[in-house]
Amino acid sequence: MTRGRLRLGAAAGVVLAALLSLLAGAPAQAAGYRYWSFWERDGDQWTYASQGPGTARPEDGDVQGFRFSVSDDSQDSARPRGPADFEDICASTPAEDGRKRVALVIDFGLPKDAPKGETPPAPRRACARVASDATSADALAAVAKPLRYDTKALLCAIDGYPKSGCGEQVSGDGAGRQETTTESKPDTDGDDGGPSLGLIAGITAVALLGGAGIWQARRRRG
Repeated sequence: MTRGRLRLGAAAGVVLAALLSLLAGAPAQAAGYRYWSFWERDGDQWTYASQGPGTARPEDGDVQGFRFSVSDDSQDSARPRGPADFEDICASTPAEDGRKRVALVIDFGLPKDAPKGETPPAPRRACARVASDATSADALAAVAKPLRYDTKALLCAIDGYPKSGCGEQVSGDGAGRQETTTESKPDTDGDDGGPSLGLIAGITAVALLGGAGIWQARRRRG
């Protein structure tokens, strides 16, 4: 083996060692939580509710949504899917004096978000006609029993789904991330901010080719 090839091999080793160190230092994917999130309709957009369904008191004509998913926090929670128009949802529910109508979009989520052994039901839309002072929880109970809550009043199940569990932490393996929709931010395919394998492979190839070019030029001059 020539001295030039030895130098090339040593340089490549240094590059690979540096890249492996960079990969090892990349942050691990954060764990998420599996839970029902609560949403309010603002025009043609969903906004994360500022209070829980047990204290929120919707007005007649409001549209509210519930979505079951896995997410890190409220900033990346998946929104309810599909149309959410009050007139369509409550078209067959006439108004009554002293009562209000609340349109509800109930999205049971994706199979990847479901607890082991369970399958999410199809999304539902329902019009709850309740007392004028009813909370969002009252409206939900009117159309989607049985509901299940934990000891801290966290909503755990709607219409019996899921059968068990409540806000449990799940592994950060990329499952349960918010899917790409017109109302939600795009998924980055599990990107956690660290360097991707494709990027590392590209950098390695460039470094090795550059080293080979230098060695060939020196060989021709010699």
